[in-house]
Parts: sequence; C-alpha cells; structure tokens
Amino acid sequence: MERHTILVTNVLEYGGPGSVTALENAGYAIACHDRTFTDPAARAAYAAAHPDVTVLSAQDPVAVVAEAVEHLTAIDALVSNDAHPNRPAPVEEVSTDEFRATIEAVLVRPFQLAKAIIPHMKARRTGSIVLVTSARELQPEPGFSAPTAARSGATTFALALARELAPSGIQVNAIAPNYLYSEMYYPRARFVDDPVGRKAIEDRVPLGRLGTPEEFGALVEFFASGKSSFVTGQVVAFTGGWP
Repeated sequence: MERHTILVTNVLEYGGPGSVTALENAGYAIACHDRTFTDPAARAAYAAAHPDVTVLSAQDPVAVVAEAVEHLTAIDALVSNDAHPNRPAPVEEVSTDEFRATIEAVLVRPFQLAKAIIPHMKARRTGSIVLVTSARELQPEPGFSAPTAARSGATTFALALARELAPSGIQVNAIAPNYLYSEMYYPRARFVDDPVGRKAIEDRVPLGRLGTPEEFGALVEFFASGKSSFVTGQVVAFTGGWP
C-alpha cells in the first residue's frame, strides 16, 4: 500500500512542529517547507532530526509544490501553515507596507499554494487542503486590525474553495487557533514559565492553559488523513473554549 503523502509549510513555526510530529507518528510520507531552509545547514539539521521526511529548499509556492511532487510523486494533502509576526499597534500606526506584508504571508501564500496543488489533486479526484488560519476574528482586539483582517480572509477563502472543489472530490477545511503555544505568538518564557503570563492565560482561556503542539497536531492529522472525506468546508476553532 502506498503511503499517504502530505506537504506541510513553515514546519518550524506556529502549528508546524506539532503537525509534523503527529503526521510522522501516523506513518505518512511528508515533504517539509520552511523559510529557513534556504540555508543548507538549516535543511541538514532538520533532516538529521527528522530522517523520514523530505526537506524542501524551494520557497516560492509554485516551486514548493513542484519540488514536493518531484520527491513524493503525488500529494494527498496540503497543510498550509502560514505565520507572520503580529505587532500590536493602532491602525494609524500600521504602514501600508506592513499591512501588505501580513496579507502576503497569511492570505496570498495559501492562495498560491492551493492554486498550484489543485491541478494535481483534480487529476486524481481526491485530496485534502488544510489551511491553518486564526480564531482572532471571533473576538477582534484593538491593535490587531491587520492580522485579524488577513486571517479572516484566509478562513473565508477556505470556505469558498471547499464549495468550489467539492465536485472534484477535494476537501478543504480551516483550523483556527488562538492560545496555541508557539514561540512566535505565545512564547514559553512569557506565557508558561512566567507566573504573571501564565495567570493571564488562565484567566482568559476557559481550559486555563495554552494548547499544546501535540493536541494541535492531532487535529491536523484528522483533516489531512482523508479518513472522513465527507467533512469539508469546516472551520474548527482550536482555542480551549475561548472566547
């Protein structure tokens, strides 16, 4: 039996570490992209830590898909795990260039990845696309207008794409995290090791803690597995009960 093949982007950031671990444990063939993999030493280090995955050097979304297909022959699932730093600021202090950079990272890139991989999935009349977006739109916060707008666009894109691709047998779903542990958004030093930060999370999140990469990876694995192919056009909030 051929192994299920999955492409995961930004594997060192946001939902990437937990996703790769869960998919490795499930025995899938994985192609991994990360923005740091332009450095041969970074690629070698990741490959040494994950000897069963294919480490990609490409960065342009079209090239990422092409390199993944070259190595794995076919891609059963795409996990578009898109990340960009959030800088809390009033909207009048956010430059247009900064807003465009946010949109480029978390909305344009998943659009480009999906556009590149869809012809391969349509040819086989099967596939799963998982967009890792954000739950910020559920309770927008002052100072986060740019990332909230961009992330909500990606979530809506997933919903529209699901309707478009359903006749071709392709699933599209979004996972919308908030309060997921990651060094980019909720670093350990501030929100786990520091009692003040930990108390802030306890007061804010009904489950009283940050979500773990392992928990997040389990959800990614469900959607990427194709085990329940009737599930499409869904947005699952990974938030510990918030808001």
